[in-house]
Amino acid sequence: MLECALMRPIVTPLLCFAALSLYSSAEVIHLKNGRSIWADQVRQNGTHLEYEVGESSYAIPMSVVDRVEAAGTPPQAVPSQESTRVQAQAMDFAPAADLQYGSDLIERVIRDDRVDPDALRMLESEGNASTTASGYFVAANREMENANFAKARSYFESALRFSPQNPTILNYYATLLVRTGNAPEALSYAQRAVRLAPHSPDTLAVLGYAQFAVDHNREAIDAWKRSLALRPDARVQKYLEKAEREEHAESDFSQRESGHFTLRYEGKDTSESFRRELISVLDSDYDDLVRQLGVAPRSAIAVVLYTETTFFDVTQSPDWVSAMNDGKLRIPISGVESVTPTLARVLKHELAHSFINQISVGRCPQWLNEGIAQVLEPKTLSSRGSRLSRIFQDHADLPFNILESSFIRLTPQQAVLAYDESLAVVEYINETYGISDVQRILQRLGEGSSTETALRSTIHADYGGLRDEVAHYLATKYGQ
Repeated sequence: MLECALMRPIVTPLLCFAALSLYSSAEVIHLKNGRSIWADQVRQNGTHLEYEVGESSYAIPMSVVDRVEAAGTPPQAVPSQESTRVQAQAMDFAPAADLQYGSDLIERVIRDDRVDPDALRMLESEGNASTTASGYFVAANREMENANFAKARSYFESALRFSPQNPTILNYYATLLVRTGNAPEALSYAQRAVRLAPHSPDTLAVLGYAQFAVDHNREAIDAWKRSLALRPDARVQKYLEKAEREEHAESDFSQRESGHFTLRYEGKDTSESFRRELISVLDSDYDDLVRQLGVAPRSAIAVVLYTETTFFDVTQSPDWVSAMNDGKLRIPISGVESVTPTLARVLKHELAHSFINQISVGRCPQWLNEGIAQVLEPKTLSSRGSRLSRIFQDHADLPFNILESSFIRLTPQQAVLAYDESLAVVEYINETYGISDVQRILQRLGEGSSTETALRSTIHADYGGLRDEVAHYLATKYGQ
């Protein structure tokens, strides 16, 4: 699940450092669609390839893998067609597929690495419902692997027309719905899959994902425990541990609902007046973001208020993080009795991530996600602009490819630079092209474009060109 964090103010002087220090040795997974994934560890588990990026574990079907190569230190420019974070997010849910079909069906439906609609129509005309369902399932999976989520959804729905009681199709469709921000809708399909295959660790795992995404933590814990009892799985175990930390911390929390938000809090730590003020500020921010970005999240957003100690216990985040949005707005509020200007900026920043993820279908690279959220706070480079300009002049800035993945793994000094660069890029795009082009970039990402393709189709620049334009912008506006 996507985690967008806002950093605390850092008093340590900013250090210029080599971008390569962010990585050690790695392995490269080359996919059949031409993309590559840099992973810390890779291993095969039956029909799936499991890999780790930082503390997160993922799995992808072996059918989409071309080869795996050992590598030393990644180059400064990680292959840019897709970021590691976006790849990881897109492949996060990978339930096993137990539909019976052979390579001949795959070759019939997939031509030149693309779905052949004529082949699907021919399958329908042959009148075999089971084979037709399998063909649409193959097509849906290929489009999901290529992040063409709208097409994948259409193909899954067609597969279900021909085989409505197939737990594998239901499971994968629920997975897609969770990924694309439709968890409430996913829940009913995941529940149907479990009713049809109650002893499948995969149906139970996906049910847990859907339940956790709609804030049904206790039910998710139960589903994941049942899944693990049937088959150990490191990914499911990590989700279970996170849900259990959250459930333990929030067992005595109270809850309050408004039109757009569900607020959870420990009663003795916040006053009623503070909670009313906080909801009022969030409602105002929500309306602002709807006007600014032209979209609204599909369901109510969970907001959880923690003491500082509980926040770090639950999120397991580094100490430079001041708040987090991992599908829920997690806000530490120790010692705060009213919404201060600083807290107001934190709230709008974290709420902005929910809107950004809605438009981009969770495919926004981290630098763009954090840059937009900072611009919308609103925040500017101000006095840090001159220093950042010198860093760009000295070519000591972090390549955008590296900043596509989560900032959580960064040191405080690295995080300062990462956030400032992210702000500088979006500040430049917004001032030069306008917020409408920022929206269009997010929309292209949501439609399945790679980051550089989305940039080229809007501001007509790839990463190299954008870096040079930002360097010139900084030198003109902040240089001495």
